[in-house]
Amino acid sequence: MSKKSNRPQQRPTGNQQRPVAANRNVSAQQQATKHKASTPLKNPSQKFITDLLIVVGIAIATYIFLHACVGNQFSDWDEEGYLDKNPFLRDASWDGIKRMFEINKDSYIMGNYHPITILSYVIEYSFVRLQPWLYHLDSLLIHVLNTAVVYWFTKKLSGRTVAAAITALLFGLHPMHVESVAWVPGRKDVLFGFFYIASCIAYLYYIRANTSKKWAPYIICLFLYVCSVLSKPVAVTLPVILLLIDYLEKRKWEYRILLEKIPLFVLSIIFGLISIRAQVAVGALGTQNIHYNIFQKCVFASYALITYLWKAVIPAGMSSFYPFPDVLHGGLAASYYLYPVAIISLALLVWFFARKNRIIIFGLLFFVINLALVLQFIQVGEAIIADRYAYISYFGLFYIAGWYISNYFVPGANKQLGYIILGGALLYSGVMGYLANQRCKVWYDGITMWRDEIEKHPHDAAKAYNNLGFIYFTKFSESNNPQQNKVYYDSAYYLLKTAISIVPEFVYSYVALGELERNSGQLDSAKANYYTALRLDPNEPRAALGLAIMYSMQKVVDSAGFYYQKALSIQPFWAEAHCNYADYLDMTNRSDSALHEYDIAIQQDPELFGPSLNRAGCLQRRGRCDEAMKDFEKAIEIRPDFGMTYYLRSYCYFRNGHKDLALKDVEKALSLGYTNVDQNYIAALKN
Repeated sequence: MSKKSNRPQQRPTGNQQRPVAANRNVSAQQQATKHKASTPLKNPSQKFITDLLIVVGIAIATYIFLHACVGNQFSDWDEEGYLDKNPFLRDASWDGIKRMFEINKDSYIMGNYHPITILSYVIEYSFVRLQPWLYHLDSLLIHVLNTAVVYWFTKKLSGRTVAAAITALLFGLHPMHVESVAWVPGRKDVLFGFFYIASCIAYLYYIRANTSKKWAPYIICLFLYVCSVLSKPVAVTLPVILLLIDYLEKRKWEYRILLEKIPLFVLSIIFGLISIRAQVAVGALGTQNIHYNIFQKCVFASYALITYLWKAVIPAGMSSFYPFPDVLHGGLAASYYLYPVAIISLALLVWFFARKNRIIIFGLLFFVINLALVLQFIQVGEAIIADRYAYISYFGLFYIAGWYISNYFVPGANKQLGYIILGGALLYSGVMGYLANQRCKVWYDGITMWRDEIEKHPHDAAKAYNNLGFIYFTKFSESNNPQQNKVYYDSAYYLLKTAISIVPEFVYSYVALGELERNSGQLDSAKANYYTALRLDPNEPRAALGLAIMYSMQKVVDSAGFYYQKALSIQPFWAEAHCNYADYLDMTNRSDSALHEYDIAIQQDPELFGPSLNRAGCLQRRGRCDEAMKDFEKAIEIRPDFGMTYYLRSYCYFRNGHKDLALKDVEKALSLGYTNVDQNYIAALKN
């Protein structure tokens, strides 16, 4: 539809934001055409095929560049909380799903109420248990799907194919998005992002609809918003973004615009309060007991905004963890005080030169609003910034880039220059894809990830030293090779000590060091480290469990019992702790109580090896071999290469009169390297 102008027509240029219409009484749908370039009309099927080919091409490129993450292992960073110790993971029943969506302390996983994200893990676990490939594949596929909805949203918002293609391509290939895809706990980012952008699309259909059925897309928008906030609470920013879309669409500011947002704002307040409760429940509010003043928080927020901005253009120095600067030992470096100056300068530049430019204002505010909750004005976690926080917020910056590149393809623009710029943008996207591919390899496992972190922050990466040290401790505890054990022990000890030297109040490092020393027989040193951890944090469950196990080893029965109960009172859903407590009860001749604790452990984690084996042994010693045999079989199913299981099962066969089967089990145990055997018992089997 043509529109008359109150002034002479001007030729569109590359810097023209959009054609200006003089008639203010046009419909919402007509106003939307002001975003579109005047290009030759295509029939709907041609436009659909063009859009489809572009979306498929972007999806394929995204999948190819990021496919490396599918072969990755778990990073051992928060997967334990999201998977191993997740109380909902192993219950895919309807009752289990209902409990997952209940709002209470039990449904807060890792300090978040995000049941849709947890449901996605439950579905995956029901198919492949804890094999990482499916978790990685699903995250990648959701991210690929997100490139499609970003294209759709941008095309709907701008009316420009080139803008949509550039925005979606950058969104798919930018290496700052790798963390959300390659890190299994990053699932909440790709999930909430899908519903978030889809809700924005539904909102656009709502405000541009002229039919009596326009409330249908509003209901869809509301539903998708609820799904988004149930995937990650940070989605509470959506109602503000919808107001930003109203601004871009030049909707007339009236009471109805605010009224239609009330249900979304109410939901934002409700879910925001739930999120705060969840964070408080796990002690995530605050950083290593350090509290920053409001001026320092403003400095950190300025640093974060500037860092996210330049990393959007030049994604150098990416890291899995960006620690806060150390203000306790030497104060804040002078360079940090330049960041507020930079932010004020940028704000003034935008005000004087671009405040009437709706594209720039929309893109920048989309970027800032979606970062506002993670700028650490309210301290959450231990990182000053995180790559994953940029997942949705970067859409605003990519939209600006896509729009201005597309300006070179409007009628009258210098298309020859446009094709050169477009080629440069595609080349830049290819470089981003390559960097993303390399970043996927950094996320291969915990060792590669934390080594990368230490290389980039050798003097302040306490968390990286701690986590890498704990990985080497795990290898030390599982290895039977003396030479390897020495390497693992020395590596773990050095890394954990280094973490403590950087942050002397680092509780987890004392716990890990206690575990390392307890497993190497240095009980006095282990005890000192456990007590230091409890002094720093009286509610540290692993320190309490470590003391309980250690006192059990020393036959200090009362102290062992006290610390077992303390550990389980802090963290009731802990199959490993219930199993160790059952071992203690069995050792102190309280077999009935021991069996009850084994039952709890197996109920919480049916795939954990220890409870099945130890319950089988407890039942066998009580003469209940028929029951014990089921547990022995389960233990062998979980870990078929553990010789002790076969040896213990042989006693049940022998007791039931099956000497041939008993002898076969003993021979199997010996073939697997089990040596703690009774030669008289073997002789009896052979006679």
